[in-house]
Amino acid sequence: MLFYKLRETLGAYKARDPAARSSAEVFLLYPGVHAWLYWRFAHFLALHNRRFLARFVSQWARFWTGIEIHPGASIGRRFVIDHGSGVVIGETTEIGDDCLIYQGVTLGGTGKDKGKRHPTLGNNVIVGAGAKILGPFTVGDNAKIAAGAIVVREVREDSTVVGVAAKELIREMELMDGASI
Repeated sequence: MLFYKLRETLGAYKARDPAARSSAEVFLLYPGVHAWLYWRFAHFLALHNRRFLARFVSQWARFWTGIEIHPGASIGRRFVIDHGSGVVIGETTEIGDDCLIYQGVTLGGTGKDKGKRHPTLGNNVIVGAGAKILGPFTVGDNAKIAAGAIVVREVREDSTVVGVAAKELIREMELMDGASI
């Protein structure tokens, strides 16, 4: 089963990355694949109540790959992390099938929620470099999140979101006290 999923994942990398020349190259040289393999092992350990060991494996993977995937995260098939450095995937994150994320992406919480704290990505979601998706909401199927975007609300399927949510808050504050920031 693992070898089938690995072959499927390597195929997804080759399909989505024009620089990937062979499955061997992807398997040996792509940190996203290594992080995914470590996550598979850590996730197995977490499911079997070996939480300390699972976290140890995930931290080891972070040290070697620069990608942090919490063992409790749920990841679908054919998941691709392109380049990978600085990617953080939180504990209650759920990622659908055929998703692609780039370097510097955070799928995190806001620090104030209990239980489900991290986002759910639908199928075929693309998240651009440096994007931050924060909170326990859903990003719909086939959505695209632009590079550098900060997403704090639900995203409808088949939509594209851009920009920084903080701009709206700053404008509202300026209007309230009449001062510019």
